[in-house]
Amino acid sequence: MHKGDFAFDQRLVRLSLFALGIGVLSTAGAWLLLAGIRFFTNLFFFQTISLVDHSPAAHQLGAWVIAAPVLGGLIVGLMCRFGSEQLRGHGIPEALEAILYGKSRMAPKIAVLKPLSSSIVIGSGGPFGAEGPIIMTGGAVASLLAQAFHLTSAERKALLVAGATAGMTAVFGTPLAAVLLAVELLLFELRPRSLLPVALACSIAAFLRPLCIADGPLFPLETAPPHLAALGSCVVAGFASGALSASMTAGLYRVEDLFARLPIHWMWWPALGGVVVGIGGFLEPRAFGVGYDVIGDLLANHLAMSVAAGLLVAKLLMWMVALGSGTSGGILAPLLMIGAGLGCLIGPYLPGGDPRLWALVCMAATLGGTMRAPMTAVVFALGLTHDLNALLPTLLACAVAYGFTVVMVPRSILTEKIARRGRHVFREYGVDPLEQHFIDEVMTRSVVAIDGTQTVAEALATHFGPTQPYRAYPVIVDGQARGIATRELLTRADTAKTVVSVLPAGDLEYALPTETCRSVAARMAALGVERLPVVEARESRRLIGLISRSDLLGVTRQVHEEELKREGWLSGNAAD
Repeated sequence: MHKGDFAFDQRLVRLSLFALGIGVLSTAGAWLLLAGIRFFTNLFFFQTISLVDHSPAAHQLGAWVIAAPVLGGLIVGLMCRFGSEQLRGHGIPEALEAILYGKSRMAPKIAVLKPLSSSIVIGSGGPFGAEGPIIMTGGAVASLLAQAFHLTSAERKALLVAGATAGMTAVFGTPLAAVLLAVELLLFELRPRSLLPVALACSIAAFLRPLCIADGPLFPLETAPPHLAALGSCVVAGFASGALSASMTAGLYRVEDLFARLPIHWMWWPALGGVVVGIGGFLEPRAFGVGYDVIGDLLANHLAMSVAAGLLVAKLLMWMVALGSGTSGGILAPLLMIGAGLGCLIGPYLPGGDPRLWALVCMAATLGGTMRAPMTAVVFALGLTHDLNALLPTLLACAVAYGFTVVMVPRSILTEKIARRGRHVFREYGVDPLEQHFIDEVMTRSVVAIDGTQTVAEALATHFGPTQPYRAYPVIVDGQARGIATRELLTRADTAKTVVSVLPAGDLEYALPTETCRSVAARMAALGVERLPVVEARESRRLIGLISRSDLLGVTRQVHEEELKREGWLSGNAAD
């Protein structure tokens, strides 16, 4: 039976096998990236060759520390200029652009230069996380593998997203959140062909992570169950986080516009941004680098309000200037720290919950509002902390922040960058009605056909007279479809010849009754035709119907009615 819940073919098995290997490769890439960050942190801040995890806040450089991010920005600016301009930015918009407009193709040098450039930037004090670079790196590795095996663009997309999300899983240990990130941000579809490889790759990365990176949640936390009064507090936290998200998006691109006005090449911008990062880190050393330890302290409520305020301001300014300068680094970790800082500031004034709850709630809501991915943010917070008591408050606050930014800001921090390159990303998607229906449901079964043994003159007289009802007719010989004849085709032919003899040479284009309307509509668009014969089977090619453009458009009529037709309980028959 061709009608099932999902489309399936043997390629799904092949993609799943590829995904298992991609999970391993992305985990190895995540380990290399984190090791590179530790290496350059020790090199820039402590002048040692080591992979030991040291916080840059413990440096003894004094005011000379300002030079570290400047030097890192200079190196990366040169890498972007002479290596690849795709190294600029935080990775997710670049991955989106490759998926939507680049047929999921990535160059080999991205897989090498992106983690290297990000390691240098973050290791020299850049206020970024490792997740954006590993998303780009994992996606590049998967894309290269797909290209090596000559897979289709759709298959490359599935594997690219699998590599990207597996890398994120390896860094944060949040496989379910990574799968949701794929659904909400990267795939632009929800079908086994794409979802299964992503889930498999993330699962492999999650199982391998304890062996080479870390075990357990990144920020273990257990807050007390919230009270009813927390309902209003969650709404307030959501609005505050949404306002912060909208402000950060606007501020970041305002900074980017200021850099664009400078009368110097963009290659030098990261070094200029490094000056601001260096000064900010000199005044607030804990704002340097990834800052996972700082996020943990904010969530545990270990920092005084004045310290949290200083960190919030310093991290926010450093992050906006550094990212606006076009350097390389991820945005998730900075958003986590900024959101947690907001929660620490407003938490004492929010009743109904554990004081530590609001740092977590605002952290997730800021992430969900900024990226327009509320479900990812909720599950991400749960995966990072394993705090089930915070699940409901986090869900409510993320929903409010998401709604606020959808209403107030036209694009997210991710899609704004792509829109500035002249490419609009529409992130709403649902099931295509053409995907839900098959040709045998909508085709015209009573077909007027031309007998291929007729002469051209006879066919013109009987089918293309003044009362001609159709623009084209299928041609049959002994019930077998041979092609489509039009007036233009026949008037150019010798009228004494048979109709079948003047049909274009080549393979017959036709539709099968078991095909979806979407696949046939795509083929008709590629061929530039308005109708196709429907045949019983490839072998017999017995004509059983005709599918036209108007037949396919009729499938979408229900969508039009559902969206625009208003009804009440008196306007139709209600179910008993």
